[in-house]
Amino acid sequence: MASLVLLMMVLYGSISRQQAGVSSLRQDYQLLGRPLYKLDLTWPKNPELFTGEVFGAAVNQYAGVVYVAQRGDNVPKVLVFTTDGDFLMAWNTTTLEMPHGIFLADAATSNPTVWITDVGSGPYGHSVKQYSPSGNLLQVLGTPGKAGSSLTPLQFDQPAEIFVHESGEMYIVDGDGGLNNRLIKLSKDQEVLWMHGEKGQGLAQFYIPHSVTVDNAQRVWVADRGNKRIQVFNSITGDWLGTWGSCFTEDAPYSVRLTPDKKYFVVVQLNTNQISLLDAPPVGLIGQCRVVSVIQLADEVKPHLVDLDLKTGALYVAEIGAQQAQKFTPFSLGENFL
Repeated sequence: MASLVLLMMVLYGSISRQQAGVSSLRQDYQLLGRPLYKLDLTWPKNPELFTGEVFGAAVNQYAGVVYVAQRGDNVPKVLVFTTDGDFLMAWNTTTLEMPHGIFLADAATSNPTVWITDVGSGPYGHSVKQYSPSGNLLQVLGTPGKAGSSLTPLQFDQPAEIFVHESGEMYIVDGDGGLNNRLIKLSKDQEVLWMHGEKGQGLAQFYIPHSVTVDNAQRVWVADRGNKRIQVFNSITGDWLGTWGSCFTEDAPYSVRLTPDKKYFVVVQLNTNQISLLDAPPVGLIGQCRVVSVIQLADEVKPHLVDLDLKTGALYVAEIGAQQAQKFTPFSLGENFL
Protein backbone atom coordinates (compact mmCIF):
# COMPACT_ATOMS: atom_id res chain seq x y z
CA MET A 1 0.00 0.00 0.00
CA ALA A 2 2.82 2.38 0.88
CA SER A 3 4.48 1.76 -2.48
CA LEU A 4 1.18 2.44 -4.26
CA VAL A 5 0.78 5.76 -2.48
CA LEU A 6 4.39 6.66 -3.31
CA LEU A 7 3.82 5.80 -6.97
CA MET A 8 0.70 7.98 -7.07
CA MET A 9 2.61 10.86 -5.55
CA VAL A 10 5.33 10.49 -8.19
CA LEU A 11 2.85 10.24 -11.06
CA TYR A 12 0.29 12.79 -9.95
CA GLY A 13 1.72 14.64 -6.99
CA SER A 14 3.76 17.79 -6.75
CA ILE A 15 2.10 19.14 -9.89
CA SER A 16 3.67 22.53 -10.37
CA ARG A 17 2.20 25.54 -12.04
CA GLN A 18 4.67 26.88 -14.57
CA GLN A 19 2.83 30.05 -15.54
CA ALA A 20 4.72 33.23 -14.77
CA GLY A 21 3.35 35.58 -12.19
CA VAL A 22 1.25 32.93 -10.41
CA SER A 23 1.20 33.20 -6.61
CA SER A 24 3.49 30.77 -4.82
CA LEU A 25 0.45 29.52 -2.91
CA ARG A 26 -0.89 28.12 -6.20
CA GLN A 27 2.27 26.44 -7.42
CA ASP A 28 2.10 23.02 -5.80
CA TYR A 29 -0.41 20.44 -4.71
CA GLN A 30 -0.32 16.70 -4.19
CA LEU A 31 -2.82 13.93 -4.85
CA LEU A 32 -2.88 11.22 -2.22
CA GLY A 33 -4.76 7.94 -2.55
CA ARG A 34 -6.90 7.43 -5.64
CA PRO A 35 -6.28 10.27 -8.14
CA LEU A 36 -9.75 11.67 -8.87
CA TYR A 37 -9.20 15.40 -9.54
CA LYS A 38 -6.61 17.63 -11.15
CA LEU A 39 -6.11 21.39 -11.05
CA ASP A 40 -7.38 23.38 -14.03
CA LEU A 41 -4.47 25.71 -14.72
CA THR A 42 -6.54 27.96 -16.97
CA TRP A 43 -9.31 28.92 -14.52
CA PRO A 44 -9.99 31.75 -14.11
CA LYS A 45 -8.33 33.59 -16.97
CA ASN A 46 -7.91 36.74 -14.85
CA PRO A 47 -6.98 35.64 -11.30
CA GLU A 48 -5.82 39.18 -10.53
CA LEU A 49 -9.51 40.09 -10.17
CA PHE A 50 -9.51 38.40 -6.77
CA THR A 51 -8.83 41.37 -4.50
CA GLY A 52 -10.21 40.21 -1.16
CA GLU A 53 -10.45 37.14 1.05
CA VAL A 54 -12.37 34.53 -0.92
CA PHE A 55 -14.92 32.72 1.25
CA GLY A 56 -17.34 30.84 -1.00
CA ALA A 57 -18.27 29.70 -4.50
CA ALA A 58 -21.54 28.61 -6.13
CA VAL A 59 -22.08 27.04 -9.54
CA ASN A 60 -24.99 27.14 -12.00
CA GLN A 61 -24.28 24.05 -14.06
CA TYR A 62 -26.95 24.84 -16.67
CA ALA A 63 -25.83 28.40 -17.36
CA GLY A 64 -22.14 27.57 -16.99
CA VAL A 65 -21.62 30.34 -14.44
CA VAL A 66 -19.63 30.50 -11.17
CA TYR A 67 -20.28 33.04 -8.42
CA VAL A 68 -17.37 33.77 -6.05
CA ALA A 69 -17.91 35.62 -2.77
CA GLN A 70 -15.08 37.67 -1.27
CA ARG A 71 -14.56 40.06 1.62
CA GLY A 72 -12.60 43.24 2.11
CA ASP A 73 -12.86 47.01 2.10
CA ASN A 74 -13.64 48.58 -1.26
CA VAL A 75 -13.80 45.26 -3.11
CA PRO A 76 -16.76 43.81 -5.03
CA LYS A 77 -18.38 41.22 -2.80
CA VAL A 78 -19.25 38.84 -5.66
CA LEU A 79 -17.33 38.10 -8.86
CA VAL A 80 -19.02 36.19 -11.68
CA PHE A 81 -17.13 33.94 -14.10
CA THR A 82 -18.01 31.37 -16.71
CA THR A 83 -17.03 27.78 -16.05
CA ASP A 84 -14.46 28.28 -18.82
CA GLY A 85 -12.83 31.08 -16.83
CA ASP A 86 -14.05 34.22 -18.56
CA PHE A 87 -14.94 37.14 -16.31
CA LEU A 88 -18.56 38.27 -16.68
CA MET A 89 -19.27 40.89 -14.05
CA ALA A 90 -18.83 42.09 -10.46
CA TRP A 91 -21.66 42.86 -8.10
CA ASN A 92 -21.38 46.41 -6.81
CA THR A 93 -24.09 45.93 -4.20
CA THR A 94 -23.84 47.77 -0.88
CA THR A 95 -26.17 45.30 0.85
CA LEU A 96 -23.44 42.76 1.63
CA GLU A 97 -21.03 43.25 4.53
CA MET A 98 -19.19 39.98 5.16
CA PRO A 99 -20.35 37.17 2.87
CA HIS A 100 -19.75 33.68 4.20
CA GLY A 101 -21.72 30.92 2.48
CA ILE A 102 -23.14 31.17 -1.05
CA PHE A 103 -25.60 28.85 -2.79
CA LEU A 104 -27.16 28.74 -6.27
CA ALA A 105 -30.85 27.78 -6.12
CA ASP A 106 -33.34 26.84 -8.86
CA ALA A 107 -30.59 26.29 -11.41
CA ALA A 108 -32.87 24.28 -13.69
CA THR A 109 -35.53 26.99 -13.87
CA SER A 110 -35.74 30.23 -15.82
CA ASN A 111 -35.30 32.18 -12.58
CA PRO A 112 -32.21 30.94 -10.72
CA THR A 113 -31.22 32.90 -7.62
CA VAL A 114 -28.14 33.25 -5.43
CA TRP A 115 -28.41 32.94 -1.65
CA ILE A 116 -25.68 34.42 0.56
CA THR A 117 -25.20 34.32 4.31
CA ASP A 118 -23.87 37.57 5.81
CA VAL A 119 -21.95 37.39 9.09
CA GLY A 120 -21.27 41.12 9.29
CA SER A 121 -22.05 43.07 12.46
CA GLY A 122 -23.32 46.23 10.74
CA PRO A 123 -26.82 47.15 9.56
CA TYR A 124 -26.94 44.41 6.89
CA GLY A 125 -25.35 41.57 8.85
CA HIS A 126 -26.69 38.52 10.68
CA SER A 127 -28.97 37.64 7.78
CA VAL A 128 -29.46 35.41 4.75
CA LYS A 129 -30.09 37.18 1.46
CA GLN A 130 -31.49 36.16 -1.91
CA TYR A 131 -30.18 37.88 -5.05
CA SER A 132 -30.86 37.79 -8.75
CA PRO A 133 -28.01 36.51 -10.97
CA SER A 134 -27.02 40.13 -11.63
CA GLY A 135 -26.89 41.06 -7.94
CA ASN A 136 -30.27 42.66 -7.27
CA LEU A 137 -31.46 42.03 -3.72
CA LEU A 138 -34.75 40.09 -3.76
CA GLN A 139 -35.43 39.24 -0.12
CA VAL A 140 -33.83 38.94 3.29
CA LEU A 141 -34.25 36.24 5.93
CA GLY A 142 -33.59 37.24 9.52
CA THR A 143 -33.42 40.66 11.12
CA PRO A 144 -30.58 42.58 9.41
CA GLY A 145 -28.16 44.15 11.85
CA LYS A 146 -29.64 42.43 14.90
CA ALA A 147 -28.11 39.21 16.17
CA GLY A 148 -30.54 36.94 17.97
CA SER A 149 -32.00 33.49 18.52
CA SER A 150 -35.69 34.17 17.95
CA LEU A 151 -37.74 32.05 15.57
CA THR A 152 -40.63 34.55 15.49
CA PRO A 153 -39.45 36.79 14.00
CA LEU A 154 -36.58 34.77 12.59
CA GLN A 155 -33.17 35.93 13.76
CA PHE A 156 -29.64 34.70 13.14
CA ASP A 157 -26.21 35.30 14.60
CA GLN A 158 -23.45 34.84 12.01
CA PRO A 159 -25.28 32.29 9.81
CA ALA A 160 -22.69 30.11 8.11
CA GLU A 161 -24.41 28.51 5.11
CA ILE A 162 -27.73 27.76 3.42
CA PHE A 163 -28.75 24.80 1.24
CA VAL A 164 -31.93 25.21 -0.83
CA HIS A 165 -33.49 21.94 -1.93
CA GLU A 166 -35.18 21.63 -5.33
CA SER A 167 -38.48 21.45 -3.41
CA GLY A 168 -37.86 24.98 -2.13
CA GLU A 169 -37.20 23.83 1.42
CA MET A 170 -34.20 25.45 3.08
CA TYR A 171 -31.57 24.17 5.51
CA ILE A 172 -29.56 26.81 7.38
CA VAL A 173 -26.61 26.29 9.72
CA ASP A 174 -26.61 29.28 12.05
CA GLY A 175 -23.61 30.02 14.19
CA ASP A 176 -20.19 30.75 12.74
CA GLY A 177 -18.94 31.44 16.25
CA GLY A 178 -21.93 33.53 17.38
CA LEU A 179 -24.70 33.00 19.90
CA ASN A 180 -26.35 30.17 18.02
CA ASN A 181 -25.38 26.62 17.16
CA ARG A 182 -28.39 25.62 15.11
CA LEU A 183 -29.58 23.61 12.16
CA ILE A 184 -32.92 24.99 10.97
CA LYS A 185 -35.20 23.57 8.29
CA LEU A 186 -37.63 26.02 6.68
CA SER A 187 -40.52 25.30 4.34
CA LYS A 188 -40.62 26.97 0.94
CA ASP A 189 -42.91 29.50 2.64
CA GLN A 190 -40.18 30.09 5.24
CA GLU A 191 -41.99 28.44 8.15
CA VAL A 192 -39.81 26.57 10.65
CA LEU A 193 -40.37 22.83 10.16
CA TRP A 194 -37.81 21.54 12.66
CA MET A 195 -34.63 22.62 14.38
CA HIS A 196 -31.71 21.36 16.42
CA GLY A 197 -30.28 24.21 18.41
CA GLU A 198 -28.36 23.11 21.48
CA LYS A 199 -24.66 23.78 21.93
CA GLY A 200 -22.64 20.79 23.04
CA GLN A 201 -20.86 17.58 22.07
CA GLY A 202 -23.79 15.20 22.34
CA LEU A 203 -25.97 13.73 19.63
CA ALA A 204 -27.75 16.43 17.60
CA GLN A 205 -25.82 19.13 19.47
CA PHE A 206 -23.46 21.49 17.65
CA TYR A 207 -20.45 23.68 18.15
CA ILE A 208 -20.03 25.96 15.11
CA PRO A 209 -22.12 24.17 12.47
CA HIS A 210 -20.41 25.41 9.33
CA SER A 211 -21.78 23.70 6.20
CA VAL A 212 -24.83 21.68 5.16
CA THR A 213 -25.88 19.54 2.21
CA VAL A 214 -28.75 17.16 1.44
CA ASP A 215 -28.47 13.92 -0.52
CA ASN A 216 -31.11 12.12 -2.58
CA ALA A 217 -31.86 9.66 0.24
CA GLN A 218 -33.49 12.26 2.51
CA ARG A 219 -30.37 12.71 4.62
CA VAL A 220 -28.95 16.04 5.82
CA TRP A 221 -25.17 16.19 6.30
CA VAL A 222 -23.79 18.91 8.59
CA ALA A 223 -20.12 19.86 9.04
CA ASP A 224 -20.04 20.31 12.84
CA ARG A 225 -16.77 22.22 12.79
CA GLY A 226 -16.12 22.82 16.49
CA ASN A 227 -16.75 19.17 17.32
CA LYS A 228 -14.62 17.85 14.42
CA ARG A 229 -17.35 15.68 12.98
CA ILE A 230 -20.15 15.40 10.43
CA GLN A 231 -23.65 14.73 11.78
CA VAL A 232 -26.44 13.20 9.72
CA PHE A 233 -30.20 13.76 10.07
CA ASN A 234 -33.41 12.63 8.42
CA SER A 235 -34.51 15.52 6.22
CA ILE A 236 -38.23 14.86 6.80
CA THR A 237 -38.36 14.29 10.57
CA GLY A 238 -35.11 15.85 11.71
CA ASP A 239 -34.18 12.64 13.54
CA TRP A 240 -30.48 12.08 14.20
CA LEU A 241 -29.09 9.23 12.06
CA GLY A 242 -25.37 9.08 12.75
CA THR A 243 -21.98 10.74 13.04
CA TRP A 244 -18.69 10.63 11.19
CA GLY A 245 -15.69 11.60 13.28
CA SER A 246 -12.79 9.23 12.69
CA CYS A 247 -11.68 11.02 9.50
CA PHE A 248 -11.33 14.39 11.24
CA THR A 249 -8.95 13.82 14.14
CA GLU A 250 -6.36 16.26 12.75
CA ASP A 251 -8.69 18.99 11.51
CA ALA A 252 -12.38 19.78 11.42
CA PRO A 253 -14.63 19.57 8.36
CA TYR A 254 -15.39 23.08 7.08
CA SER A 255 -17.41 22.27 3.97
CA VAL A 256 -19.42 19.27 2.78
CA ARG A 257 -20.81 18.61 -0.70
CA LEU A 258 -21.81 15.53 -2.72
CA THR A 259 -20.43 14.70 -6.16
CA PRO A 260 -23.09 14.50 -8.89
CA ASP A 261 -22.58 10.75 -9.35
CA LYS A 262 -23.44 10.37 -5.61
CA LYS A 263 -20.29 8.30 -5.01
CA TYR A 264 -18.29 10.73 -2.87
CA PHE A 265 -18.61 13.48 -0.33
CA VAL A 266 -16.20 16.38 -0.84
CA VAL A 267 -14.97 17.73 2.50
CA VAL A 268 -12.69 20.73 3.00
CA GLN A 269 -10.33 21.05 5.98
CA LEU A 270 -8.94 24.56 6.33
CA ASN A 271 -6.06 24.17 8.78
CA THR A 272 -4.51 21.12 7.11
CA ASN A 273 -5.12 22.64 3.65
CA GLN A 274 -6.90 19.57 2.34
CA ILE A 275 -9.81 18.68 0.10
CA SER A 276 -10.85 15.08 0.83
CA LEU A 277 -13.19 12.74 -1.01
CA LEU A 278 -15.03 10.27 1.19
CA ASP A 279 -17.06 7.24 0.14
CA ALA A 280 -20.79 8.03 0.23
CA PRO A 281 -22.67 5.30 2.11
CA PRO A 282 -25.59 3.43 0.55
CA VAL A 283 -29.18 4.21 1.44
CA GLY A 284 -30.05 2.97 4.92
CA LEU A 285 -26.48 2.98 6.21
CA ILE A 286 -24.29 5.70 7.73
CA GLY A 287 -21.41 3.59 9.06
CA GLN A 288 -17.95 5.11 9.41
CA CYS A 289 -16.27 7.55 7.06
CA ARG A 290 -13.56 6.38 4.66
CA VAL A 291 -11.22 8.72 2.79
CA VAL A 292 -10.42 7.55 -0.73
CA SER A 293 -8.62 10.59 -2.14
CA VAL A 294 -6.99 13.78 -0.86
CA ILE A 295 -5.99 16.96 -2.66
CA GLN A 296 -3.21 18.32 -0.47
CA LEU A 297 -2.87 22.05 -1.12
CA ALA A 298 0.15 24.19 -0.31
CA ASP A 299 0.63 25.61 3.19
CA GLU A 300 -1.42 28.69 4.07
CA VAL A 301 -3.90 28.27 1.19
CA LYS A 302 -6.71 27.84 3.77
CA PRO A 303 -9.54 26.31 1.71
CA HIS A 304 -12.88 27.33 3.20
CA LEU A 305 -16.00 26.29 1.25
CA VAL A 306 -16.48 24.28 -1.93
CA ASP A 307 -19.17 23.78 -4.57
CA LEU A 308 -19.50 21.38 -7.49
CA ASP A 309 -20.67 21.68 -11.06
CA LEU A 310 -23.40 19.04 -11.09
CA LYS A 311 -23.03 18.56 -14.85
CA THR A 312 -19.29 18.01 -15.21
CA GLY A 313 -18.31 17.19 -11.63
CA ALA A 314 -15.75 20.02 -11.51
CA LEU A 315 -15.21 21.44 -8.04
CA TYR A 316 -14.54 25.06 -7.15
CA VAL A 317 -12.84 25.80 -3.85
CA ALA A 318 -12.73 29.20 -2.12
CA GLU A 319 -9.38 29.86 -0.44
CA ILE A 320 -9.08 32.47 2.29
CA GLY A 321 -5.31 32.36 2.67
CA ALA A 322 -4.47 32.39 -1.02
CA GLN A 323 -7.24 34.95 -1.70
CA GLN A 324 -8.49 33.07 -4.74
CA ALA A 325 -10.87 30.42 -6.00
CA GLN A 326 -9.54 27.41 -7.89
CA LYS A 327 -11.12 24.84 -10.16
CA PHE A 328 -10.37 21.12 -10.06
CA THR A 329 -11.71 18.78 -12.73
CA PRO A 330 -12.27 15.02 -12.58
CA PHE A 331 -9.84 12.91 -14.53
CA SER A 332 -12.89 11.50 -16.34
CA LEU A 333 -14.13 14.96 -17.33
CA GLY A 334 -15.03 13.78 -20.81
CA GLU A 335 -18.17 12.17 -19.40
CA ASN A 336 -21.05 14.19 -18.01
CA PHE A 337 -22.23 13.23 -14.54
CA LEU A 338 -25.92 13.93 -15.14
